Parts: sequence; C-alpha cells; structure tokens
Amino acid sequence: MQVSLQALKAFESAARLGSFKLAAEELSLTPTAISHHVSNLESRLNVDLFYRQVRKISLTETGEKLASAISNGFRTIEDALEEVSTASRVIKITTTSSLAAMVLIPAMQTFSQLHPEIELEISTGESLENHLYALPIRYGAASSVAASDIIRYESFNGFAAARLDMSVWTEQAITLLSTEWKNKNLPKSPLPTWLEQNGLARLNIQLKNFDQEIFGIQEALASDGLVFCSSTLVHRLIHAKLLQTLPTQPVQSELCYYIPNKEQLKRRNRNMNELILWVEALLNQ
Repeated sequence: MQVSLQALKAFESAARLGSFKLAAEELSLTPTAISHHVSNLESRLNVDLFYRQVRKISLTETGEKLASAISNGFRTIEDALEEVSTASRVIKITTTSSLAAMVLIPAMQTFSQLHPEIELEISTGESLENHLYALPIRYGAASSVAASDIIRYESFNGFAAARLDMSVWTEQAITLLSTEWKNKNLPKSPLPTWLEQNGLARLNIQLKNFDQEIFGIQEALASDGLVFCSSTLVHRLIHAKLLQTLPTQPVQSELCYYIPNKEQLKRRNRNMNELILWVEALLNQ
C-alpha cells in the first residue's frame, strides 16, 4: 500500500509531540495541514489513529502501534543517512610506503586546510580496498595500465645530500644508493640507462641497494650520500634544500603512479573528486 511520506511525517510528529500545533511548528506547516495529512492517512488505512477532543489528541491503540513502527523506521533511515554522510567525509588512501611517507603524509596538513570537510587516512599496502570511499594509488608498469588511470609517469635521477660538494663528486670513489624492488613484477630501475646516458658507466661506482626507495633516500640524508631514485619522492626534500640534484640528466622509466578506475572514482562523490584532483596536482608540481 502506498501512502504519502508527508502524511507519515505529520502523523509521527503529532504522535510524538501530542499536538497538531507542535507538529506544525516542527515541520513548518499549519495545524490545519497536519490535521489534513493525518485524516488522509486514516482514510487511506481505514482506521482511527487519534482520539480527538477539544484542544487535545491522544493515540488509539492502533495509532500507538503505527507511531512506534514509523518512529523506529525514521530513526533507522536517519542513522543510515548519518553513516553514509560520515563515511563520505573520511577517505582512506592506500599506497606504497615510500609515496605515503615522502609525499602524501607531509602534505596532509595543507590538504586539510584546503578541505577541512574531508578527513584523510593513509595506509600502505598493495591490496585494493573494498571500502566505498577508499582511494588506491598504485605503482606499476605504465604499459599495463590504462592511460586514463595514470597520474604520473615516473622519471629518475641522481640526488645528493645538500652538504656534499658537487664540483668533485666524480673524482672520488662513489657509493650510490639505489633500489631493487621487493615486487619482482615491477620494471627494473632505469639505473643502467641513466649511467650510460650521463657518461658515468665507466666510473668506479659501488652500488648499495634497498628494497624500498625511502630507505635509500633516508640513508643519503643520514650519511651525506648519493641516491638514485624517483624524482617524485624527493621533490619536497629538494625544495627544503635537504637534497640537491646531481648535474645529470634524468631518465624516464617504465613506471608510473596510477589510480585504478580513476574516472569512475571521481564520479563517486564530490569529496573523492576533490582529493583525486589534489593528488594529481601534488605529484606533478
């Protein structure tokens, strides 16, 4: 049976407040309109819901039963709406440890100032989240990713601690910190191409490899060393003058950062769209 939602709201309010007048004030209607909605509902159901007396109403037994059910139903709807609204304000980014620590977490405060209505949570890992408001930012081979999902094609270069004297860096034994990915499905680091392209292949270079780029970057900072790594990850450190770029040419790699089904996620809600646009700008600044 179809009944008017407005009639149900009018009846529930009048039953809860014990007055057509108070129900009218709560719903921004007139007492006459409340009475009309309740009468229509009674006619539709073919029952009496209120005992009507001069300036007083009270629920019939049927009215009490219906009022209780409708109140519970409205509370369930309100709870569901609040849950959805809260969930849409909290977005969980899942990504690599290096991108989280070197780029996203340091920028969270700036994002919060721009969008105080959105709460971010950042976690690391490679599995896709099933949560409705999760944003996966992945690192992989550009050739295996839809072009529309890519947010940054990755380039690599050599970087040094800010205190190192770059005028004589090739005239001494070099320890170069680099990465061998833990994930063997990723394309290899373009280190050989970088060495060859910059005329460094014949130098006495000792490599020290880590399984995550963040470790090599941290070691370079701690030991005033040299690191070959992603340009994306060290942008903030260069801007802060903690690292400097070697006098070499960067090389493009087969790697990229991407968001699976990016355009579909953008349409999920306004907050998700704002976050994706911000992440794209952050990684490409």
